[in-house]
Amino acid sequence: MADTAAHLVDRVFPEVPVRQWVLSLPFALRYRLAYDSSLVRDVLQIFVRTVFASIRRRAGIPASNRQARRGAVAFIQRFSDALNLDSHFHTLALDGIYVVNGKGDPIFLRVPPPSDAEVARVADRIHRCVARLMERRGLGPQADRDEADTLRRDEPLLAELYSASISGRVATGPRAGQRVARVGDAVDFEDAVPASGALCASVAGFSVHAGVCVPPGDRVRLERLARYAGRPPLATERLSLQPDGRLLYRLKRRWRDGTSHVIYEPLELVERLAAFVPPPRFNVTRYFGVLAPAATFRPLVIPQSEAPNLLPHPGCQSGVETPETDSGKAKKKRRCQPRNYSWAQLMTRVFALDVLACPRCGARMRILCAINPADAIRKILACLGLPARDPPIAPAILDRDAPASW
Repeated sequence: MADTAAHLVDRVFPEVPVRQWVLSLPFALRYRLAYDSSLVRDVLQIFVRTVFASIRRRAGIPASNRQARRGAVAFIQRFSDALNLDSHFHTLALDGIYVVNGKGDPIFLRVPPPSDAEVARVADRIHRCVARLMERRGLGPQADRDEADTLRRDEPLLAELYSASISGRVATGPRAGQRVARVGDAVDFEDAVPASGALCASVAGFSVHAGVCVPPGDRVRLERLARYAGRPPLATERLSLQPDGRLLYRLKRRWRDGTSHVIYEPLELVERLAAFVPPPRFNVTRYFGVLAPAATFRPLVIPQSEAPNLLPHPGCQSGVETPETDSGKAKKKRRCQPRNYSWAQLMTRVFALDVLACPRCGARMRILCAINPADAIRKILACLGLPARDPPIAPAILDRDAPASW
């Protein structure tokens, strides 16, 4: 998560505004998306193409102009706040469009923010395109469920885990078929209406939100947004063990019905985590438009300079340009940029903690060697006056803010 976000900010996203578009899908479609990789690909392409069409309209550029370029990075999330199976998309799209000038160089044109009517138009367009896609695949309302559900025929246990997780029920064990226990004040919300406005629209279960935009130059906020879009499903700081052995999971935001926590038996939590595992060879981060790896204009728009805190990788001549002579002409070696960041760099970016700075003099520390034999480690720790035994494993800390009863 942190590594991907740092890579996007340092080497992918140019210094232009970036807007987050989020697409949530109806319940009837979530089960199929849980295991059908090709359907996920097609629905995501419809979403991104519709967003790109909206950017083109707001820029006033006709569709006949093939030189206009847009770009986006999409994250596929398979979970909801309560650990239910909920496939949805977070797309970080450049809030503008690249056009080519007379010299063949791309020029970025920022577009005005979308209106509520424009977001509703995007949601309606996605709904109609996905409906046609399902009809072409033979998965429309008139399709035979037994014939269409290949997962239940081939992997009945996995199909049961998926369907139970989507509906908020328990799949196996003595509580199979029952709803997951909830904690919170009951609120009557029968008269509540789906949220609309504020750059948010919902059409037949397809919900689109486009209210978050990062201005150009705010790389710190952009990195936080990328970490949020690519975050893991389980937040351990919101999970606590109760005296009766059950697990209490605190929701990030209280639901409209007053629910603030959900309660899982240990095996029930394992069920939910198993449903989040994507199918084989399934990429959860995908690139589109000018930011795609093979895009022609990608080298012209992505950041060209190396990250300031990216240290050279051992064995790689990063940061060094060596001239070579070939037929009397000097050439420069291409800089080798390692894809992965070190643990120290990620801790600095995420926690603002420079662990390689000496606490006494402020100089940079470096790893001299790694000592593996246990006897040698004990002798060194004893010589330094440090405890030589393994640190004890403490029990889980109870959530003091959790309700006393449920």
